[in-house]
Parts: sequence; C-alpha cells; structure tokens
Amino acid sequence: MMKIEDVMNEEVIVAEENEQVSHARNLMLKYGYSRILVVNQEDKLVGILTEKDLTRKMRSNGPKWKRRTIDKISIRRVMTPHPVTLTPTREVRDAVEIMIKNDISSVPVVDGDEILGIVTKTELMDFYRDKFAGKWKVSDLMTSEVVTVNENHSIGHVISTMEDQKIGKLIVVRDNEPVGIITSANISFANVEDPETGVSVEKIAFLRKIDGQEKRNVREVSMVTAGDIMTNHLIKIEQTEDASSAADIMTKKEVSGIPVVNDNELVGIITKTDIIRGIQ
Repeated sequence: MMKIEDVMNEEVIVAEENEQVSHARNLMLKYGYSRILVVNQEDKLVGILTEKDLTRKMRSNGPKWKRRTIDKISIRRVMTPHPVTLTPTREVRDAVEIMIKNDISSVPVVDGDEILGIVTKTELMDFYRDKFAGKWKVSDLMTSEVVTVNENHSIGHVISTMEDQKIGKLIVVRDNEPVGIITSANISFANVEDPETGVSVEKIAFLRKIDGQEKRNVREVSMVTAGDIMTNHLIKIEQTEDASSAADIMTKKEVSGIPVVNDNELVGIITKTDIIRGIQ
C-alpha cells in the first residue's frame, strides 16, 4: 500500500501565530494556497488556517469584530489549533479516514516537531486517478441529495443554507438544470464604511468575469443574489462516466465539486470527499 510520503506535498506555506491575519491572507493570495500551517516561535506546529476559517470569522460580526477589522487580529485567534497530523510512513488510507472522520480537507505531515509536508484532498485526487481508474462510476460515489438554490435567492439565504446544511458548495439551478455553483471561495466579505454616515456596513465584494475581464463589484449584502456571485462557467459530468475522470477534472480545473447530470438534468454532485471514499 502507498505511504503518506509517496503522495504528500512538500511545499507548505508557514506563518507565525503572532503575525496578523492580513499577512496570512497575503501569503494565500501570493502563492494561491487555500491553507497555511501556523507555528510558534520555536517553529513547532500549533495550528492551521484555511480560507474557510477566514470566511467564517468575517461573518461572526459580534461587537469585537466590528471595532477592529479581522486583518489586524493575530493568526492565533482565527486558526484551528492542535491540528490532527500524520507521520510519513502511515498509509494513504489513514489520511482518508482522518479527513472523513474530522470533516477536514488537509492533514499536516510531521516527524516529531519537524513539518515535512501536507496531504490535501488534491493529492488524493491524483492518487485516485492513478490507482483506481475503472473501479467506480460517478454514480457509484456521487451524493444524490443535492442542496440547490435559484438565481434569485438572496446571498443571506445562500449563506444560511450553507451553514444549516454544513456544506461548502451549492448548485444554482434553473428548472432543475444546473447553471452555476457557489462555494465559500465565491464569498469574500468586506466591511465597507458607508460614505454618508461613516458607519461600517457589511458589504460583499465579488468578482465577475464580464467580457473576459474580472470586475470587482461591491454591493450591499441585502441586494446581492445567488446569480450575482455564482461561477457560471459550469463544468458538469455525466453519471455514467468513470469517477477517475471526475478526479482528473477537479485537479485540472481546481474545483472541489462537480454537478452530475443525466441528459442535462441534475441528479447529484460529486465532490473530492465522495471520491476519496472510493480509496478505502
């Protein structure tokens, strides 16, 4: 059986726990990573910080967060502490079990106090594609209960649906045909001051491709709809395809879920989590 050291990514982004969140966010943007490992002054792993942590914290708008923007806060206050880790000689299957059991998408690899790398669902997609081609069809692994919204649903409805269902992505449908997808990466909140009153108003910044150009729009949250923020170059996959094709698409297109169709009708969704279940 393959070992963790055979599949792990040795490139990790590390930040110190006392640095500000803005430093972590800049690292993520600069290197295109959605997570960073957090160390203390002795370079010992103490936490992990993901894009999801940032999106979640930006929304918990209690009085403290209102007074002080999240960027100025230390990483330690936003990170997930004491991450589960693996040693390099454990089996790949162990990473799958840990991810599913703890509902996480990455596991740092350590030897004693030394950080050696990280295993994410992306590495496991490559592993699946190489080792399990021909084993399962998309319909064998997909989730057929798909949570959907329509284009006119408000952003508030989208976010509360994601939180209630504890999911990171939603399919946007028009007459049961998938037309878009929304993930937590589509939603990045900005506290913008209202020029009239100087009061901080929660607004949302979202990128849209208009004629191939990315335009950054900022609008009050209450006005934004699912249709505004969805990614509409939708990749779909037929339920009869080999699941390794889905793994391949996820890696190449950098997406974590693909709507599954049968003659363009939405019948399910296949995510990285669904695929790694096929490794066990």
